Amino acid sequence: MKNPIYPCLWFNGNAKEGAKFYCSVFYNSSIVDENPFVSMVESSGQKFMCFNGGPEFAFNPSVSFFVVCETEEETDKTWNKLLERGTALMPLGKYDWSSKYGWVEDRFGVSWQISYSKMEDVGQKFTPSLMFTGKQHGKAEEAIQYYTSLFKNSGIVGILKYTKEENDVAGTVKHAQFTLNKNVFMAMDSALMPQFSFNEAISFVVECESQEEIDYFWSKFTAEGEEGQCGWLKDKFSVPWQIIPAILRDLMNDTSKSERVINAFMQMKKFDIQKLREA
Repeated sequence: MKNPIYPCLWFNGNAKEGAKFYCSVFYNSSIVDENPFVSMVESSGQKFMCFNGGPEFAFNPSVSFFVVCETEEETDKTWNKLLERGTALMPLGKYDWSSKYGWVEDRFGVSWQISYSKMEDVGQKFTPSLMFTGKQHGKAEEAIQYYTSLFKNSGIVGILKYTKEENDVAGTVKHAQFTLNKNVFMAMDSALMPQFSFNEAISFVVECESQEEIDYFWSKFTAEGEEGQCGWLKDKFSVPWQIIPAILRDLMNDTSKSERVINAFMQMKKFDIQKLREA
């Protein structure tokens, strides 16, 4: 698998507005591709897909994005822009783990953890952070072991657990960092916010170079998970993924056949590359 794993944000018909907003917030950002379904943003070399969905799903803090800001000026600017018509979940200030950190929910409901820190501490600008709550509480470590077993070039960087003296369940994951195909992820357990759960508002796209790759990830994730339409699925922890062929974007951008390609994949659960090529 050559391509990175990247997040997809489900918007209620205003994906382009969201994409433009994030380009205005984060340095080195631009919209690199568009079609009626998605606006693709690239920021500091990382991809975000902004998807034109509907009102079915709403963002919540079960998935947030940890953002490394390397100067105080960038930290303050990023925080202030995200806070416009947004909500501070943890105010920007000094904490044990950072001289300046804050957790904010932006105007669309997407959660961001803003940290004044060094890029080498994490290895990338934006890091998805999965919070295991409610029915999934206590499963963060199991999930990390599971995900790192599925993807090549993966590993566990570190797992820090709650102690008896802390305000959560001792032995569950306080903070963890791991890599999937060299992409950094974070995870934590939380018994304090059981009302939040993973849903299709934020999914993770896995671009596959071959049908063999598609078949592999589809079978692994759905073995104890749930199949969806058009390459979507949920794994056994209820985290949504999209298993798509890397060629899909080129097929969608070919105006001579894009409509037939759309009609073809709308009939699919797992993507069939050959059928898409023949559409």
